[in-house]
Amino acid sequence: MAETEEEQPDQLLQGSPALQGERVVFTGTLASMTHHKAWEFVEQHGGQAAQHVSRSTTLLVVGEEGWPLEADGSPSVNLSQAQELIQEGTPIRIIKESDWLALIELRDPGVNMDQLYTPAMLTQMLNIPVGTIRRWERQGLIKPVRKIFRLPYFSFQEVASVRRLSQLLESGVHPRELEESLQHLGKVFNEIDAPLSQLTLLSQDAQLLLKDERGLIDPKQGQRVFDFGTEETEVPELAGEEEFEGTIEFTEHLKTPEVKDRSAEEWFQEGCQYLDAGEAKPAIEAFRLSLLGQPDVPETHLHLAEALYLKGNTEGALERYYAAVEWDHDYIEAWTQLGCLHNELGDPEAALQAFEIALQVHPDYPDAHLHTAEVLHQLNRVEEAVPHWKIYLEFDEMGPWADMARQRLEEFEDDDEDLTFP
Repeated sequence: MAETEEEQPDQLLQGSPALQGERVVFTGTLASMTHHKAWEFVEQHGGQAAQHVSRSTTLLVVGEEGWPLEADGSPSVNLSQAQELIQEGTPIRIIKESDWLALIELRDPGVNMDQLYTPAMLTQMLNIPVGTIRRWERQGLIKPVRKIFRLPYFSFQEVASVRRLSQLLESGVHPRELEESLQHLGKVFNEIDAPLSQLTLLSQDAQLLLKDERGLIDPKQGQRVFDFGTEETEVPELAGEEEFEGTIEFTEHLKTPEVKDRSAEEWFQEGCQYLDAGEAKPAIEAFRLSLLGQPDVPETHLHLAEALYLKGNTEGALERYYAAVEWDHDYIEAWTQLGCLHNELGDPEAALQAFEIALQVHPDYPDAHLHTAEVLHQLNRVEEAVPHWKIYLEFDEMGPWADMARQRLEEFEDDDEDLTFP
C-alpha cells in the first residue's frame, strides 16, 4: 500500500541527507533558488533531478513562493500527476521546499525560509509596490509577524501567497476555481485556511471600484474604468460569502456638508484608497481632512507625504515626514523616507543623519543599513559602508538588495586586493 501523504515528510527526514537513489522533481516557484540551482544541489547530494513526474520519481518538492498553481488556477501538472501515481501505489513522497532544505542540511546564502522582511524589502523581492503591501495589511490579507516602532515585519511566504492569488484573479481566473484548487492542495498540505481567507478578501477587493466626479477608478490598477450606467455586472461569490457592494461613491469633499459627518479614520481610509489608485490630488485632500479632525496621527502625516511625493511636491513631502517624526520620534519608516528624500534633493549628509536616527531607534533595521551604505558609497566612503552592507546581509539573503550588497562587498574586496598587492 502507498504511504499516506501525511506521513511522508517525517519519514523522509529520518533518512540519509544524501539523496542517494532519489529521483527528485520540483514544482511551483521556489522561494530559495531557481530550479536549475536546485537541480545542481540534488546532483551534489547523490540524487537525480528531473523536470517531470513519472513512475520513477521518488520525491516531489513543492516550492513555497506562492502556491503550485498553473496559469488557469488549477494545481500544477507535476503535483496532480504525483497524486494520481500515489493513488495507484507508486511510492512518491511530497514535501515542502523548507523540508527539502532541512533534509540536505543546506544553510548557504539565499535559503533562509524563516527570515522576516520589511515592506521595502518585499517590494524589491516580489516586485510589489509598498502601497499594495500596506493595503493588504489594512485589509487583513497579511499580518505582520512582529512590529518594531510601527515597522511591520512579514513572512515572505504569506506575502508571496497573496501575490500569486492576486495575479491569478487579475488574469481572469474565477474565484471558485481557485477555491477548489486550494481545497485540492489541502490534501497535501494542512495550511490552506489562511490562503482560503485571503482568496475571499481578494475576491471582494477585485470587485471594488472607487467613484469620484470624473468616474470610476480601479484602486488596484490605478486606472479609469468605463461606467456604462445601465448594466450591472454579476459578481461571483465564494461559498458562504455575503453580498458585497461593488462601488464606493465620493464627492467633492470641501464643497459639501459631508466633511462634518465623517470621522478622521474614514477620511484616512478614503485617502489610502485614492493613494492605492494613484490618484494623488483626492488622496491629499482626504488626508488633510483627516488631519483636521485628528492632527496627532503620525501615519496620516506619512501617507500625506507619500501622496504629495506622488504629486511631484518633494519639498512638501519632506515637511510632512518631519511632521510624522515630530508626533512620534521613533517612527523609523518616516526617518528612513526623510533620508531618501534628502539624498534625492542633493543633501547626502542630511540623509545620513536621518538614517543614523533610525538606527539609533532600531539598530537592526535592515533598510536603514542598506540606505546608509549606499549613500556612503556615493560619497566614496566605501570602508564606512562595508559594515552596513554586511549587517544588511544578515537579514536578507535572497533579494535583489542582497545581491547588490554582495556585489558591492566583492568590488570592495577586489579593490582592496589591488591596492595591497600591486
